[in-house]
Amino acid sequence: MRSLHLNSLIAWLFFCSCSSAYRSLQRTEGDAACIKRFQPKTNQTVLYSTQVDILQHHLSGLLLFKPMEDSSMRVVFASEMGLKFFDFEFGKDGTFTKHYMLPKMDKKAVVKTLRKDFEMVLMRQDPATAEVFTNGNERYTAFKLKKGKIYYITSKDCSELVRVENGSRRKPVVEVFLTHYTNGVPDSIFVQHKKVKFNISSQRVEK
Repeated sequence: MRSLHLNSLIAWLFFCSCSSAYRSLQRTEGDAACIKRFQPKTNQTVLYSTQVDILQHHLSGLLLFKPMEDSSMRVVFASEMGLKFFDFEFGKDGTFTKHYMLPKMDKKAVVKTLRKDFEMVLMRQDPATAEVFTNGNERYTAFKLKKGKIYYITSKDCSELVRVENGSRRKPVVEVFLTHYTNGVPDSIFVQHKKVKFNISSQRVEK
């Protein structure tokens, strides 16, 4: 009898470990472009007071989003004394350019992670490539990546952005929260990684 209970427990643990957080998603028809209303309207330079924790590194300073004449977006993070931590460019066509990265942080994995994080924030994906799902009272607009998907999770009527997720096949890997929009720009940006200590916390600064 004890062996039977033990086997049942092992089976239950195996099922829990293999089950997916996205197993309840139901494919549906819908206008994926509705999420564009939550895309930050950065038609002018926007500044954020920002804290970044990357593994053992803690950085604080100003995060700048600057639209360029060619419709690309520069994302620059520097200390308040002017020491630059990174300077990235996101092209309108989906290209990415690393203009600068602080040498001690200039690792391929770090740059790749930051790129993906800011692509989620900037919401520059083409809605024509999206799939739409529902799960209870939430709507998931999904974009495929080489590994996993990006989900823009809104209320079912797409009137409120709940969160953004970068999900593996089974569970969220990164969560992004864009909150308290003013004139189309979020006053707060928070990026949280689930597996490692890699977080970005930003509060808008009025110029």
